[in-house]
Parts: sequence; structure tokens; C-alpha cells
Amino acid sequence: MKKFLMAAAAGTLAGVVVTTQVAAPLLAQEATKNTSVYEQLDLFGDIFERIRSQYVEEVNEADLIEAAINGMLTSLDPHSSYMSPEAADDMRVQTRGEFGGLGIEVTQEEGFVKVVSPIDDTPADGAGIEAGDFITHVDGESVLGLTLNEAVDLMRGPVGSEIIITVVREGEAEPFDVSIIRDTIKLTAVRARTERDTVVLRVTTFNDQTFDNLESGLAEQFEAAGGAENIDGIVLDLRNNPGGLLTQAIKVSDAFLEKGEIVSTRGRDPEGGERFNATAGDLTNGKPIVVLINGGSASASEIVAGALQDHRRAIVVGTNSFGKGSVQTVMPLRGDGAMRLTTSRYYTPSGRSIQALGVSPDIVVEQPRQSPNTAEEEQTTRPSGRFESDLRGSLNNDSLSEDETRQIEEERDRAEASAKLREEDYQLAYAIDILTGMSALGPQD
Repeated sequence: MKKFLMAAAAGTLAGVVVTTQVAAPLLAQEATKNTSVYEQLDLFGDIFERIRSQYVEEVNEADLIEAAINGMLTSLDPHSSYMSPEAADDMRVQTRGEFGGLGIEVTQEEGFVKVVSPIDDTPADGAGIEAGDFITHVDGESVLGLTLNEAVDLMRGPVGSEIIITVVREGEAEPFDVSIIRDTIKLTAVRARTERDTVVLRVTTFNDQTFDNLESGLAEQFEAAGGAENIDGIVLDLRNNPGGLLTQAIKVSDAFLEKGEIVSTRGRDPEGGERFNATAGDLTNGKPIVVLINGGSASASEIVAGALQDHRRAIVVGTNSFGKGSVQTVMPLRGDGAMRLTTSRYYTPSGRSIQALGVSPDIVVEQPRQSPNTAEEEQTTRPSGRFESDLRGSLNNDSLSEDETRQIEEERDRAEASAKLREEDYQLAYAIDILTGMSALGPQD
């Protein structure tokens, strides 16, 4: 027994020695790593002091430190950044639905400002700015080399003032200037209307108002139609919607789903991921849905489109979405500033990441780009119709009642309205055609 105990003790001692021998290099590596970090921080302090004392002109110390912080964050990815107290306050106002500016959501790519999407009914939208445009100059000043926040600051200014931005657009041979008058941007998160027995929900952003606007707008359209039974389906128009609040994307998705996962997020810590699931209740009672997306549909828009697509709750129509599959957390900092930091990636219910890939539509439908003279040209080149009823002495159709004649005339008017919509917005007309066709087939078992 004594020999056994001694052997056990020796074994334990040997284990301690071995553990110490293994741990020692690891501790040494960690100590070296920490020393290196401290040395770099000392280097930063040394550079800061030399700039402050020896730069050719006097510098603002606070601006230097802010620039260093922002440089550190923007080196991570295009969506992480430092927000000054003023920028943080602007962001809080924007999520409430009203702010001043041009009305564009932007990111940074290859050193230039890239338009994610113009916002509906804003100065930028009215001036013809498109998703995918690159802004290279603001009032003649190049944005190359500026941080995204600095470029955005250049575009800010008093309401009513003019700004001239230089735009590079795919398909255009040369850059061109666009004049925009700054204005107060008042966002209506959701606009609802009915086209050909289809409710069109135009969702422009995901802010505090989005779900409430969608719910009330849908109810109003159902009531105006005399009940949901008179509606063929829903078009959820997410084109040029740059995203916004994750919580609102979840609520909007939940509005059309009865159960199942909506989205999951995974960060650096595998144990820190979250899953968000739908609750019972569908605002449309199972009506068919078409979701419209394009290259300006980003972030929260992609969460909604991806969730409804994965659950086969909607047909996704349009072109590939933007591909922003990351989640930013806004963290308050001392001095009323804030830090926007990318903290996780999000995944659709099927487990796919949209980062850099986007949501691929089930049916690819391009939006034809029309020149201002297109409609006029079509009017002059389209042959005039000539029908039996136009012939002199043609027989009347006396087999139809007044009600039947009126119904035919209404259907003809609807067809003409459809043709007009197809000229104005081909993608939307296509989506409505899908729902009209599904309604004509009747309920499927």
C-alpha cells in the first residue's frame, strides 16, 4: 500500500512537472504578446506627442484622438465607426423617422462613397440618384481618402441649401454632376395601396414606425376592399430599402409567419448566438405574398426576404440584394459619443449567410431603365388598334346584359391600367401578375 501511495504521489508530482513545463512557454508567449501591445501603445503616445509639439501647424488634440479612434474602427469593416456626440444624436433622430439631409443610405467601397439606396420621396430620389452609384466629389472636393463619416459630413448642410455631387454610374461613359437641394427628411416607413386587388406594401426603411405602419396600412386596405377575401395577395416591396433596426425586421417577418425561425445571429463567442422565432398569427390569413428586392435592398430587408423565402411563404422577385449580412451594435461612450461595432453575422432560417452574397430572387426580373423620351417614343411607334367594332356597319353584340357589358368594360379598363403600370414599374407589375394568376387558379390543396 505504501508503495502504491508513493507511486501515486510520484505520478502526481510528475504530472505537475510536465504541466509546468507545458504551461511555461504559453505564459511566456502571453507575456510577450502583452509586452508587444504595451509597446505599440507607447509608440502611439510618442507619435501623438510629436505631432502635437512638432507639426507645422497647431493641431486640435481632441480631433487627433477622434481620428485615431475612427481609423481603428474603420480598419475593421465598412460598417464599424466612431460617432461624435452630434453624429450619435443624428442617428437617434433618424431611427425615430425624421432627419435632415439628402435622403440616401451610403457605404464606402474602394475609397469612394457608394449609394446603397436612395430613400423614397427625398431630394436624392427626386434628383435621380440610384442604388450602386458612386459619389466621387462633393461640391468639387474629392471624397477619396476621407472616412465615411467625413464624407457624410461634407454632404450635410442647412435645409434649403444646394449641393453638387459628382456621380459615377455603371453604364455611363463619364462622371456627371447632380444638383440637390437639401431638405428635412421625413420618413414614412410603410406606404400601403391597392393595385388590381393586390395590396402593395412599400417598406422604405426599418425604424421605430415600420411594423405599426405596416399593420395599420394593411388593415386599412383590407377594409377599403370590403374584406380580406376580396384581395388576391400581398406585394411586399423592399426595393431600395437600406435596412435599419433588427427588431423591426423580426416583427415584419413575424407578421406573415405562423411559426419557425426568422433569423439567428452568431458572434465571436459560439455560446453567445441568438435565435428569433415567429409567434402564431398571420396578418394576411395566409394570402400569397410576393417580395420585391433589388441591389438597394440591404440588411434588415434581406432578413425579411430571406426568412419568407426559406419558409416558402413568399416568392422573391427582382434582382440580387446588396449582401450586408452583419449586425452592428451601437455602444454609448463617455462624452455622449457612440461606437458602431460589428458584433455578429446573421443567418436565414436555412442557415445561410447573406454576407457579400445577398438574397437571390426566385424569379429574376430586371427593371428596364427608361430614358425621359421612352414613353413618348412608344406612343408614336405603337400601331393604333383596329377591331371589328371599328368597322362601318358591324353587327352589335346583343347577347350581353348591361351588367355583363359593364363587367367587360371594367376588365378592359383594368387591363389598360395594368399596361400603364407595366410601363411605369415593370417589376411591380410582374409581381401583381403572379398574384393575379395564382388567384385565377383558385385555392390549391
